[in-house]
Amino acid sequence: MNPATPPLTGVPPVRHADPRAGERWTFGFPGGLTAEVHTRGARLHGLWAPDRNGTPADVVLAPRDPAETATTARYFGSTVGRYANRIAHGRFTLDGTPHQLTTQENGHCLHGGTDGFDTRLWEAESVHTPEWTGVLLRLRSPDGDQGFPGNLVVTVSCLIGRDDELAFSYTAVTDAATLVNLTNHAYFNLDGEGAGDVLGHELAVDASHYTPVDGDLIPDGEHRPVDGTAFDLRRPLRIADALDRPGAPGGYDHNFVLDPHGDGRLRRAAVLYAPATGRRMEVLTTEPGLQVYSAGQFDGTVLGKSGTPYRAGAGIALETQHFPDSPNRPGDPSTVLRPGERYTSRTVLRFGTRD
Repeated sequence: MNPATPPLTGVPPVRHADPRAGERWTFGFPGGLTAEVHTRGARLHGLWAPDRNGTPADVVLAPRDPAETATTARYFGSTVGRYANRIAHGRFTLDGTPHQLTTQENGHCLHGGTDGFDTRLWEAESVHTPEWTGVLLRLRSPDGDQGFPGNLVVTVSCLIGRDDELAFSYTAVTDAATLVNLTNHAYFNLDGEGAGDVLGHELAVDASHYTPVDGDLIPDGEHRPVDGTAFDLRRPLRIADALDRPGAPGGYDHNFVLDPHGDGRLRRAAVLYAPATGRRMEVLTTEPGLQVYSAGQFDGTVLGKSGTPYRAGAGIALETQHFPDSPNRPGDPSTVLRPGERYTSRTVLRFGTRD
């Protein structure tokens, strides 16, 4: 062994059989982050992070019964695709050929359709190196799946690094031109899941523009400046204070256009901080957009892992992505993947604490 190589101090991924979750994999680093991933939906079910005193808590929302991810808690922590977010009326035209997708929410296609990647059983294998530990997940999506063209092969790695980083890396290849836009849909509460709402958290988003939406949450195609609006989060602001601004929506469910966007390099998108516990999460991504969803529609139907009903604002999703409905918006960054090309995307969640 090379003496310059640090020892394997991470916990090798451990697989547990669970018919409700497919398989459960647990992994992490002692004193740092520990995760639980389910193969049904390639789903981040739990993430334990230390607070400013070194005390760990699970900061990811998930239902007490994993079977609920098929119904009331469908997207919690899941990998969503083929197309994250919305495609208006489930319709798009590619290379002159119109395509109709399965639709659900208000007649639009959301997160890949009625039977998206979040419902599938993914194959998984362990990854363990001196610097990273976690799982690699694979899925084959056949031609015509939910109306999308092309046979698609997708891989997602979910790895924890020794420096308290959780990294998602996505790849995909196809045998026919298609659309790809993948993300993870975890909800975070840095005080701990079930600890109340996140309205006291501070949020900063590195975006000078956002995409306004209509009543169905479909963008109008404009990239509007955030100046003077509730969407100006370029400096950290309590979520409650942001939503108390004049003209603020009832909650966030909007795409932010990151600065800069479209160059494919990993850079900071957002920072979430919980003053009560000192936990801080920095979001870095290669994606051009960030969907911020403050869970304003939660109504207590889902019972969380701690036994607490999840009510409005119980968590916040920070979904790195391409823009909603971009297949119908020629001015937006393209989500088209062609044979011979390789879709790649990477998002890193960097955890730490503040006094």
